[in-house]
Amino acid sequence: MKTKRIGVIMNGVTGRMGTNQHLLRSILEIRREGGVTLKNGTRLLPDPILIGRSADKLEALARAHGIERWTTDLGKALRNPADALFFDAASTQLRPKILKRAIAAGKHVYCEKPVATTLAEALDLYRAARKARVKHGVVQDKLWLPGLLKLKMLRDTGFFGRILSVRGEFGYWVFEGDWQAAQRPSWNYKKNEGGGIILDMLCHWRYVLDNLFGEVKSVSCLGATHIPYRWDETGARYRATADDAAYASFQLAGGVIAHFNSSWCVRVRRDDLLTLQVDGTHGSAVAGLRRCYTQSRVNTPKPVWNPDIPQPIDFLAPESWQEVPDNAVPENAFKAQWELFLRHVAGEGGFRWNLLEGAKGVQLAEAGLKSWKARRWIDLPRLKP
Repeated sequence: MKTKRIGVIMNGVTGRMGTNQHLLRSILEIRREGGVTLKNGTRLLPDPILIGRSADKLEALARAHGIERWTTDLGKALRNPADALFFDAASTQLRPKILKRAIAAGKHVYCEKPVATTLAEALDLYRAARKARVKHGVVQDKLWLPGLLKLKMLRDTGFFGRILSVRGEFGYWVFEGDWQAAQRPSWNYKKNEGGGIILDMLCHWRYVLDNLFGEVKSVSCLGATHIPYRWDETGARYRATADDAAYASFQLAGGVIAHFNSSWCVRVRRDDLLTLQVDGTHGSAVAGLRRCYTQSRVNTPKPVWNPDIPQPIDFLAPESWQEVPDNAVPENAFKAQWELFLRHVAGEGGFRWNLLEGAKGVQLAEAGLKSWKARRWIDLPRLKP
């Protein structure tokens, strides 16, 4: 079997997401499987080089996982014609500048989101990639989560009838960092470092809503900084200047109403860290990251409001909510999208989750912040390529 190498410059993979989801569970797993199979039977094998600012971290990561190539010299890596693809999972604030360098060097680019902190920067990136005629993509991983794939299947088969509304609950308690270490880095809570849950999560909700339920037309958003002080990685107390919770409503094409609560200040009493409830005229579904439950109209109980007696209906009864089975072995969501993009770079298949789609996420986040400040609904005009 023929194997074809593709060099992948991986910037910012010493962080949690970059290491776990992109390096270990995507690129190295693809290598372990022998590469991505192309239509002609060739195996496309990614060959990563790790890029970052800390030589010690890079060397330790490379040694731990048998990776031969790493460097702190980004310019040198970009000048190597043997590496065709550049990936970035580093700082959001630095992403536009770094991606511009990669595009100018003729590299195909794939990156985490948000692609930028402003819509103007995001659109500038997209236009630069188009002008350079390089292929480009943005991580939109939640579309490949088993729970959301089941929602898509239910939608495609007409299970819901006419979809009425979507309710999303996302988040968990992120410890302040004083008596117990925080699960997220301190920059998430500093506005001047690109932090804030609105910028972070509304980019996700844009592609989830657009792809599954209808294009987002307008947004009303209220942000909050519920925890005013936190403690950083060195144990130093700092003032949180970025929002740590967002309560947003969306009007979608086709009349669907969506509402998402996103918070790093909420204790979880639900099926998963993210749950989506979709209600339609013929049925409803509740999905987490992996599992999904449905209730059709013939299984819908008939409650009557009576606060003077204990609730007689068990709303979670198995006869009311049925689990959608796992009829296929679920793939890691990040790896699934990586495989699609690698095939795209190799000339096989389109890839619609590009920098323009990434810009749509930034557009929604920017509109959400504007809505919070202005205390009103903000319409989203269609972005022009």
